[in-house]
Amino acid sequence: MAKPEYYYGVHSVESLLELEPERVLTLFTLKGRDDQRLQKILQLAEPFGISVQKASRDSLEKLAGLPFHQGVVAAVRPHPTLNEKDLDQLMQQSPDALLLALDQVTDPHNLGACIRTAAAMGVQAVIVPRDRSASLTPIARKVAAGGAEKVKFIQVTNLARTLAHLKETTHTRVIGTMLDEKALPIQQCDFNGPVVIVMGAEDTGLRPITQSQCDQTVYIPMSGDLQSLNVSVATGMTLYEACRQRNAV
Repeated sequence: MAKPEYYYGVHSVESLLELEPERVLTLFTLKGRDDQRLQKILQLAEPFGISVQKASRDSLEKLAGLPFHQGVVAAVRPHPTLNEKDLDQLMQQSPDALLLALDQVTDPHNLGACIRTAAAMGVQAVIVPRDRSASLTPIARKVAAGGAEKVKFIQVTNLARTLAHLKETTHTRVIGTMLDEKALPIQQCDFNGPVVIVMGAEDTGLRPITQSQCDQTVYIPMSGDLQSLNVSVATGMTLYEACRQRNAV
């Protein structure tokens, strides 16, 4: 049996029990905690016969790897890693999918925040390169606040090649966020139909090889001298505009 993963935090564990309770092996809860949020988690676990163990704060910290566990940790059966084949299957099932690609975003907090926003804005999958990119660590899952269980997380060998494949096989448009001479303000770009929005790394932006696959570049108009935003903030603003357009009646 594969080594279990550990999810922690109220939102992450609650979402997991709502969507994939069969993966939960054991719940560890803080001794003495008996509030309403914990009771909801225990009620979600009860029908599935999930073992519940009381644990000290130090024990929970060791399981989570951090002190910010909010008094609940779940030992979870690992999820299979999704790859290019899973992306092809997704596009067959949802030919007008809205996708988010993150080009070498290495901070797990930023990854988690992007996934949380992606789940809220109806993104079907978040695509990242397998190397030089943050993965779905417990930190990223906690920051995602349940979003990681609602959005497919797909790791690919070569992001630029994957974007080219999407364009060729599914006519998906690649829209990259960067400020160049061809970039449009996000509100002037058409986000309807099959689209993958590509966000660059925290410090360097989109790599040239990724830029070469973009059918359109866009930017977020800002006042004053400030011309850059945290990647998770920029992702939220861009996805909101895409969602607004796609849901317009």
